[in-house]
Amino acid sequence: MCGISGEARFDGRPPDAAAVTRMTEAMRSRGPDDEGLCTDDWVILGHRRLTIIDLSDAGGQPMVRDDLGLALVFNGCVYNYPELREELRNAGYAFHSTSDTEVILVAYAHWGERFVDHLVGMFAIGLVDRNRRRLVLARDRLGIKPLYLAETPGRLRFASTLPALLRAGEVDTGIDPVALHHYLSWHSIVPAPRTVLRGVRKLPPATVRVIEADGRSREQVYWQPDYVREPADAGMDAADWRAAIGDALRTAVRRRLVADVPVGVLLSGGLDSSLIVALLAEAGQERLRTFSIGFDSRGDESGDEFHYSDLVARAYDTDHHRVRLADDDLAPAVRRAVLAMTEPMGSHDVVAFHLLSEQVARHVKVAQSGQGADEVFAGYGYHQPLTEAPRHGAAETFAAAFFDRDHDELRAIVGPAYTLDHDASRDLLAEHLAAPGAQTALDAVLRLDTHLMLPDDPVKRVDSMSMAWGLEVRTPFLDQDLVTLAAHCPPEHKVAQGGKGVLKEVAREVLPAEVIDRPKGYFPVPALRNVDGPVRELVAEALQAPVARERGLFRPEYVARLLAEPDRAEAAAGSNKLWQLGLLELWLQTHDIR
Repeated sequence: MCGISGEARFDGRPPDAAAVTRMTEAMRSRGPDDEGLCTDDWVILGHRRLTIIDLSDAGGQPMVRDDLGLALVFNGCVYNYPELREELRNAGYAFHSTSDTEVILVAYAHWGERFVDHLVGMFAIGLVDRNRRRLVLARDRLGIKPLYLAETPGRLRFASTLPALLRAGEVDTGIDPVALHHYLSWHSIVPAPRTVLRGVRKLPPATVRVIEADGRSREQVYWQPDYVREPADAGMDAADWRAAIGDALRTAVRRRLVADVPVGVLLSGGLDSSLIVALLAEAGQERLRTFSIGFDSRGDESGDEFHYSDLVARAYDTDHHRVRLADDDLAPAVRRAVLAMTEPMGSHDVVAFHLLSEQVARHVKVAQSGQGADEVFAGYGYHQPLTEAPRHGAAETFAAAFFDRDHDELRAIVGPAYTLDHDASRDLLAEHLAAPGAQTALDAVLRLDTHLMLPDDPVKRVDSMSMAWGLEVRTPFLDQDLVTLAAHCPPEHKVAQGGKGVLKEVAREVLPAEVIDRPKGYFPVPALRNVDGPVRELVAEALQAPVARERGLFRPEYVARLLAEPDRAEAAAGSNKLWQLGLLELWLQTHDIR
């Protein structure tokens, strides 16, 4: 619901107000309704506001409570803020607004650094404790809201987007070879804390970082559910798990209705978004606004899923909006989407989300979406073989199914200056999968999917593309209580029925069978999946540009081979590789990174 920024100095020099102003202005699209700046002797906070809760000036930011010695900027939404406000009022605190922002500020005054334990929602927070001369940064449990950091001797800057930090200047924009290895191995995912740039890092999800005025800092991970069976759940059968998951999902959907503006739904026609619509209708929402997007088809590949989204819209009498776009709309949209990316994102559907968000933002400021269900409830094909894999064999099984390239192939692709002598992606994978707190191989991979991969793939994609149009997207499948419950759920209930079995059983109570038992679909954008026409020309131009050759990320002979062989039997996979490489170079050039 906003964009936040700030700078702290630890060397006795005043913070740079002009730099923070530039960062804040760079995020105007995230918060088109208002802006603000708050200055202390060693730290400055900046904010762009999207009005969702407490539309009055009293809810503006940065929010300062002189009586508490606190100042705050915040991006996101705390869904349980009415309950927390009542609890804190009973503890003797006064409130001067009806905003969730002030609830966060008072929660810190009451609970100190453990304030995050009480927040249910999505958030990135920058809080100045003036009495203790301390800056507190925090990010929500699933990393739904981003927070980027740029540190140099004597200074820390933070912002909701990486491009905002670039606008402030003085960022080391050299390519991080380990991050590049991850990007090319893991479907363009660069897990926190790294980014593709050496000088920018991300605060990991579920993390609080406390920075003292002298520059000392410490971090604490405040939440991580165990993926194990709980003794208290030993007597639960499939029906019990269906009921428990159903109740938790209903709560998650209701929580995400909190707003002083209307809330819509991004309705793809798949199980996840359709289930959200059904549960909202069950909760009494009438004439819910729903939105679907489609593109031109290619041969046997459909460019839309309107049949299914129309079926759900009719079943629940929603105020449904179909958005159909032609291939000619895509090439210009690619450039706009790349400009909106907080980091390079190689998924072809990122452009579709950008175009959909543009249309949805004309009607609502808030929408619910189905992101996260596949990661939490084992909805991907690669989850199935993991049910038979031994706990110690999870890394081998996962890598074979998920990795785009192995380390040897990467050495033949990446330029000499960026080639690693060790398999950084496989090492990180093994480290996470071997960590205690996961009972089976599938448990370990679902934990990896949900807590490491998810924040830097679909979650980041949706946040970046929606906030580019001032649209706040909420994800009920990433509700902290639902995720914890799913982590404890026996894997066989999740992988049943080809994946998301327990979720499909919940859906059978409210959705037509045709929507539940349909083949799994993805956001269909045939022109981008095949990388042809004007889109191919755009990618080729980026990869062959003088700045790309000078940078030397990729070996010229490999790029030439990808560009010269579009019609090979491996065309689909080759096109995806071409898109992934070209998108990275296009993002770097768009942000004038040399």
